[in-house]
Amino acid sequence: MLTAELIVDHHVPSEPALSPDGLRIAYQVETVAKGAPEIWLADGGGKPRKVAAGSSPKWSSDSLYFLRDGRIHTVDGQLFAWGSEITGFVPMRDRIVFLAEDETPAADIWVWSEGLRPARLRSFDPKTGEITTLIEDHVVDVAGRQDEKALAVLTWLTPELDPGGLEPRLSVLDLETGERRELGKTSFEAESPVWWRDGDSWHVAYLATLERVGGRAVFDVPVETGEHRNLAPESACPIRLAQVDSGAPLMLVADGLDTALHRLGSGEVAFWRGQADAIASNGEIVAIVLSTASHPKNIHSGPVGGALTRVSDLVPEFAGITWGSQERLSYQAFDGLTLDGLLVLPPGKTREDGPFSLITIPHGGPYDRHADGFRLAWFPSAQWPASAGHAVFLPNPRGGQGHGHEFAASVAGRVGLEEWRDIETGIDLLVAEGVADPDRLGIMGGSHGGFMTAWAVGQTSRFKAALMVAGICDWGMLAGTGEFGPYDAVLGGSTGWEGEGPHRHDRLSPISYASKIETPVLIAHGADDTNVPLSQAEYFHRALRHFGVEHDLVVYPGEGHSFRKRENQLDLLRRMNEWFARLL
Repeated sequence: MLTAELIVDHHVPSEPALSPDGLRIAYQVETVAKGAPEIWLADGGGKPRKVAAGSSPKWSSDSLYFLRDGRIHTVDGQLFAWGSEITGFVPMRDRIVFLAEDETPAADIWVWSEGLRPARLRSFDPKTGEITTLIEDHVVDVAGRQDEKALAVLTWLTPELDPGGLEPRLSVLDLETGERRELGKTSFEAESPVWWRDGDSWHVAYLATLERVGGRAVFDVPVETGEHRNLAPESACPIRLAQVDSGAPLMLVADGLDTALHRLGSGEVAFWRGQADAIASNGEIVAIVLSTASHPKNIHSGPVGGALTRVSDLVPEFAGITWGSQERLSYQAFDGLTLDGLLVLPPGKTREDGPFSLITIPHGGPYDRHADGFRLAWFPSAQWPASAGHAVFLPNPRGGQGHGHEFAASVAGRVGLEEWRDIETGIDLLVAEGVADPDRLGIMGGSHGGFMTAWAVGQTSRFKAALMVAGICDWGMLAGTGEFGPYDAVLGGSTGWEGEGPHRHDRLSPISYASKIETPVLIAHGADDTNVPLSQAEYFHRALRHFGVEHDLVVYPGEGHSFRKRENQLDLLRRMNEWFARLL
């Protein structure tokens, strides 16, 4: 029997790291409730084993390194002391380069013009113990060249997302001469730089977003020319890049409900039914984190383009559980656009047993997706409400990942419009097919899915229950108070300081339609959320209270945008079941 405890306590892998000889895979393991992370090792010689407490495993030519409590360790212990948290590192033969703020503690009183603390690029020499600063700017990502003679570095002008993250810059640091060469501005949200060599020419590739709102792309920069070229096909949605020993890098690509592996500039080399969201490779062997509709996330490995073998088994406790069947959906939007999604039925049930109460779960992002992987998490989770007897609809409306840039960018300044019609069309289809009971419809979502939940109950009274987690009710307020304000302003259409109103964001904000809401709404929010501040939940709560709508507001102390405390995840899972059981 599935329980809330099994959900929050089961282990999930991430960050696979392939040893230089390709024979060993180190990976991070932690519970859904984000307990203390561990480093596990699979070496082909038997059952994978835990080797240390820590996170972010990385290999050098002679050892395995990882982070623990913000410090760099090997299995033999801590390498060196540093007075602030280390946020990233690259192990090399003769040095360790790492990212960290200065050792001086942050001031108790924060002054905006004085309080910015850049994460500088530094180098540790294991032979002498000397630590030197290589780059004074705020560094957000770094990659070592295969010959260990240069670094590719992504920097911001300031540690603030606004404006620092809006105009990242790429540079190359020569480790032999100390010379730094600027390669210019990158696109928005640049990350994951990787090196590759084309003949005698070195290149740096990186992931970035084409516009503030829209799909991801892979940009390639020949170091000699500094020209930034988009090499990803318009229909592709890259997820991760992997630097390899030789040849062009590999990239994971969201492909509808599934995942593909491409080689940069050469197209698809493998396709997996399900969801892969992390990768490591030397160019011949690949290690990925993969889940399918009926199997949870595990480490899989095999030759590039060949069959994969599962090398970990992190959740043997799931073996005796009967899961709800997961069905792939494809349907036409109101304007003929082809959409996809998933339907999860209660365990042991088929469509013929319907109609069921139906809970619709819009995904977050909006640049995210419901892939055909294992749909079990602390939130949102399809298998949890399915185990309580509900059918669950997981729609992938426009604005999401897996269908190219144009599909993703279409919601800029239009959130909740065509996006909502895409979702409602799918609900109507399931009602017409006898799967969903029109008198027992519910909706829930987190973050952007929370916005869609709040938007939906203001557009229709057909839902009998709603759950809004870390959701948005006012785009203008979010543009001014959320840490991703510039991005949110593009989604909502305006900031509020452009000039006289009414502003675009007012017409796209659920708070504007609060007087029309009849659906009971459970609102859940983290008290320390900086992405979508608590004020969004409080504002919606006050409006619902004013109009006499049945609702409740649950605030979780110490939680940010994603809840990490086990007791809070358990509480939300139980409240969720009780809320929908009573109202549906």
